[in-house]
Amino acid sequence: MKLMVISDIHGSFTAVEKAVEIFKEEKADKLLILGDVLYHGPRNDLPSGYAPKQVFEALNAIKDKIICVRGNCDAEVDQMVLDFPIMSDYTIFNLGDKTVFATHGHKLETEFIDFAKTCNLALSGHTHLYKMEKVENTVFVNPGSISLPKDGNKPTYAIIDVQKLFLKLAYKVYIKDLEMNTILSSDF
Repeated sequence: MKLMVISDIHGSFTAVEKAVEIFKEEKADKLLILGDVLYHGPRNDLPSGYAPKQVFEALNAIKDKIICVRGNCDAEVDQMVLDFPIMSDYTIFNLGDKTVFATHGHKLETEFIDFAKTCNLALSGHTHLYKMEKVENTVFVNPGSISLPKDGNKPTYAIIDVQKLFLKLAYKVYIKDLEMNTILSSDF
């Protein structure tokens, strides 16, 4: 099983078009979006290729492959045009015998952080800065932003790869740039 993780699209069709292309090239089974899908937000400049209508059309075309959580720039009106659920603040799911927690990151209250520490992999976006850090038994990952990266970073995404090796599963997470080059990686 392979999941592609993106965050902070902010209405950039240029970024979504590239992400969908990479999704197919990576042969990912699911696309996990960590929020901020259509709107650029009042603190951000318009991203390159800002076209929210084209973004929702492109994502709706692969709606059966998408898992999404709500970002601070997502609203009920966005849900009206998107054909997959986006209004949950977080999601939790199992990959084999591992537990994954995913949220946008703007509501990382103590209870979210405490719960995330009980999972094997905790994903959040929001900061537009990629990051990977292992704390005890949890790997915390921020895939960065595919449209509005900060601090001079390139646009980035993450890949969660679960492979069967002999009689057990191997779990790996990667942060990659849009040329599919690995920047960081970790087992989890």
